[in-house]
Amino acid sequence: MASDVGLPLNIEFSGGAEYLFNNKKKHSITLPAGEKWTLGKLIIWIRDNLLTERAELFVQNDTVRPGILVLVNEADWELLGQEEYVLEANDTVLFISTLHGG
Repeated sequence: MASDVGLPLNIEFSGGAEYLFNNKKKHSITLPAGEKWTLGKLIIWIRDNLLTERAELFVQNDTVRPGILVLVNEADWELLGQEEYVLEANDTVLFISTLHGG
């Protein structure tokens, strides 16, 4: 049963966001089984498990900070319910930073 092994996901970072994650653009992860995983929970998990520096450039008030676009399977998360979207096995979640220094 797939739920016993966890929830496999593909996490990607682009637009400079990858610099906060040890310059790695793609991550294949498996979230622990036994609970319903939403995008909101995933963001906290990413902050606690993948983020390597400057958390304030990725999260603000337990969600992604303004200026970071979130796509799930190429669909804007705003169309899916944002933090409330329930993740499914093998979803691809892409975080794109639109923040640029000057």
